Amino acid sequence: MHELSGKPIAISGASSGIGRATAMACARAGMPVVLAARREDRLFEIAESIHAAGGRAIAVACDVTDPQACQHVIERALEEFGSIYAVFANAGYGYEGEALADEHKLRDLMEVNFFGSLNFIRPAMEHMRARGQGHVLFCSSCLSKITLPYYAAYTSSKVMQEHFARSMRMELRGSGIHISSVHPVSTSTELWDRLREESGGRTLADAGSDRSMQGPEKVAKAVVRCLGKPKGEAWTGLGVRLAFSGCAAMPGLAERVIVRRIAKRRATLEETS
Repeated sequence: MHELSGKPIAISGASSGIGRATAMACARAGMPVVLAARREDRLFEIAESIHAAGGRAIAVACDVTDPQACQHVIERALEEFGSIYAVFANAGYGYEGEALADEHKLRDLMEVNFFGSLNFIRPAMEHMRARGQGHVLFCSSCLSKITLPYYAAYTSSKVMQEHFARSMRMELRGSGIHISSVHPVSTSTELWDRLREESGGRTLADAGSDRSMQGPEKVAKAVVRCLGKPKGEAWTGLGVRLAFSGCAAMPGLAERVIVRRIAKRRATLEETS
């Protein structure tokens, strides 16, 4: 087990959802937290909550598509806390649409979800290499194991995050720097509001039940566990991990089941529109 108290972490997409919950959980574990996102007003509110609970945090406005802004986040971490131990590349969004329908939307999503992750991680890696220790986490998804129709852009970005994490983990073995991918299942966050906005209205997700959704706090606990006891993949439950591994092992069967479920959801949307 790694002692986390006093080890600074920078979190992108920290203004809501998984990012916010993880920031609060890391602060409770004694980690100084660098909150990074575009909505600076929300970051200050979260920082105040952390301070009120006896923790340490700073808020830094950051658009992850801007490498200089990401560099500034790490510089502020070094100025305030003296070092950077971990980074959690969490910022991202999704949309629903046919795979080849809109190249511009696809490129914009990749700039945030994938290249934004690399922008956020790169400047921190310089300091981790110099110190010979650190931990990098990508917020991937359970959908990095199998895709869905109309979600090729989102799921592909999550596959890329996972594969970069795997490659980096092998490249850095023995260096003292841990690399992990985090794989949430459906989580109750603002991602769904952004999904509807980017998709132009109701989506197939709206035709399903939200009873199976987990809270962002559950993902945050998995992240803190992974920081304390590093491992390659962080999941919120063994059953879910086995289920998605099974889908990847039997893609033909999984695709048939998914297509049937999507057809039912589309019919439900049409009936209620």
